[in-house]
Amino acid sequence: MRIRQFGAMALLGTTCLAFPGVGLADQSVDEVIVTGQRQAYRAGVPLQDVPQSITVIEAAALDQAGLTKLSDALDLSASVVRQNNFGGLWDSFAVRGFAGDENLPSGYLVNGFNAGRGFGGPRDVAGIERVEVLKGPNAAVFGRGEPGGSVNLVTKQPSFAPAGSVNVRIGEFELYRGEVDWTGPLVDDRLAVRLIGFAEEAGSFRDTVQSQRHGIYPSVLLRFNDSTSLTYELEATRQEVPFDRGVVSIAGNLDALPASRFLGEPGDGPLRAEVLGHQLQLQHDFSQDWSLLLGAGWRETDLKGSSSEPELAASRQRLFVDGRTLSRQFRFRDYEAEHLVARAELAGRFEAFGGLHRVLIGADWDAFDNSQYFLRFRPPAVSGNPTAQQGYVLDVFAPVYGRFPAPTAPVQTNRLDEQRAFGVYVQDQIRFGERLEVRIGGRFDSFEQTSTNRANGAVSSFDDTRFSPQVGAVFHATPQISLYGAYGEGFRQNFGATAGGTPFEPETSRSTEVGIRAGFGGLTGTFAVFALEKTNVLASDPANAGFSIAIGEVESRGFEADVTGRLPGDIDLWVSYAYTDAEVSKAVIDAGTGLMISPGDRLLNIPEQSLSVQATKLVQLADTQLRLGGGIQHVGTRLGETGARFELPAHTLARLFVNWEITEQVEVSAYLNNVFDETWYANSYSRLWLQPGAPRTASVSVRYRF
Repeated sequence: MRIRQFGAMALLGTTCLAFPGVGLADQSVDEVIVTGQRQAYRAGVPLQDVPQSITVIEAAALDQAGLTKLSDALDLSASVVRQNNFGGLWDSFAVRGFAGDENLPSGYLVNGFNAGRGFGGPRDVAGIERVEVLKGPNAAVFGRGEPGGSVNLVTKQPSFAPAGSVNVRIGEFELYRGEVDWTGPLVDDRLAVRLIGFAEEAGSFRDTVQSQRHGIYPSVLLRFNDSTSLTYELEATRQEVPFDRGVVSIAGNLDALPASRFLGEPGDGPLRAEVLGHQLQLQHDFSQDWSLLLGAGWRETDLKGSSSEPELAASRQRLFVDGRTLSRQFRFRDYEAEHLVARAELAGRFEAFGGLHRVLIGADWDAFDNSQYFLRFRPPAVSGNPTAQQGYVLDVFAPVYGRFPAPTAPVQTNRLDEQRAFGVYVQDQIRFGERLEVRIGGRFDSFEQTSTNRANGAVSSFDDTRFSPQVGAVFHATPQISLYGAYGEGFRQNFGATAGGTPFEPETSRSTEVGIRAGFGGLTGTFAVFALEKTNVLASDPANAGFSIAIGEVESRGFEADVTGRLPGDIDLWVSYAYTDAEVSKAVIDAGTGLMISPGDRLLNIPEQSLSVQATKLVQLADTQLRLGGGIQHVGTRLGETGARFELPAHTLARLFVNWEITEQVEVSAYLNNVFDETWYANSYSRLWLQPGAPRTASVSVRYRF
């Protein structure tokens, strides 16, 4: 599978914003200070003038707390909650209650490029300068995204000021991790490079589960002159980890098995996930007021390996009969994806009709090819009284691994899905006087998808066009208080087809947000209410694992509060709270399963209440500095299976960390997660696929800067 079209270069860059004060984020930015290439889609508009809620999580905060995975970083924002992570093989999350297709990884942006699609494994935060959670109606500019919001990863850029660091970390469950980051000039002030890499080997609190992860993120910055620069970035990672569906609930008891119990087969070996990606970005400034960004990104991912997983169909599952014998499937996956994106954007500013206009005019093109070769063995119906080997069973209370050879698995899926999309967008943000900002914008998308069943040669196709408008306004009532509101519509083609091969109709959305930004003393806060609606939404098909069903219309309404800043006593504080009421709004019956999904049914893995709090204090210890920190994360009860009344219990986790800066070059840190050793569940797909969270875990690290 290869994407043939390598046309047009698109744009983007990475803007470095200077935030006053300390803490994880400060949304009261008074000025945008450009230290590299500017951020696409923003037109130089300061964050406090943007009519939407934006959460910024800086790399320094991730380093302080010892967070190394994107999923852990996103836990800091209560608006983002974890979803089914495909046995630990990809990132999956929901923003404001909406997750997209639960059978595919969550898409995210890297420097504004669509770069999270495919099967490259969970994203490491090595090389990430900051994580932006762009909540609210973005689709009129970003296009083809979720109405709840988008996650944008801004990468670390080359610098002409030489700097470097090496970090080594060890921890419980045989964790060994190393990171390196070096940047500096190669040719005076014209050419600079940055070399970033990580390697990690780890055991797990899960029996027999071990993982290996490593990757490199080198980049180059070439300045032709003061007006024109070019950056290139490479992403190359490889991860090997056994496919792990977690534990099972027996007769409604989620704690029937220890959290460590592995229900697969160690002999299956690990699944391998690989990524090779490139980004090329050119910026040219015509003047202080007008600039052009061009760029392109190409990313190839691959996921391959075998797994043994609990069977979900009740008629085939012996565990529902005797309460201890688990019938299992055997699967082999060979998934490949290629993703090419290109973008061009012109940004400028001018005064006319009594206001200052900051405009964006852009176009982007997206090509995504998804090849899936999937073999699956399923145990026969329990009513036929199959033998233990025929059922490929495992005693969940006294597992004997390797008891049976791996079954012969017939082809379940052999298909190629090809998506092509082209979009153009225009946005104008107008400042009237010192108090009022008005934003208007729109985007036109043309989309086509072709699905080829390589097993029988059947080909189906779908195409559509859609216009997505956006309006918003910000009113600065006082220097400390501003009010904002926004409305937007969105369009996103659902990927793939039902288990029966029928392509899905596109998903459309409407979103509204109103909020207040306030700053008093050392604290700044954003408080927002939102209402989102989507049609033709996909959910996990309970009768055909790995496939989706359309559940019709859903809605999400809620309230959010994000507060950051410094308290008296030099305590840096981060508080993020979200109340989310996400549910089905129109009844639907799945024709294949007979499953009734009714109005009021909650959406999978979405809690009503979520909270994240983190605080740090820097103290002087003789001639050294000591940073003491801690955090709390609370996640409320969640639906654990589509179309059922099965729930995951709420959990509250505490963490502690300390960073001791012995010299300007040497820093020693210690981390303690899940301080009170609480039993918790990160997500689920069904009552037979429950992902338990890690118990109390400690680790230490040493960082040397040069």
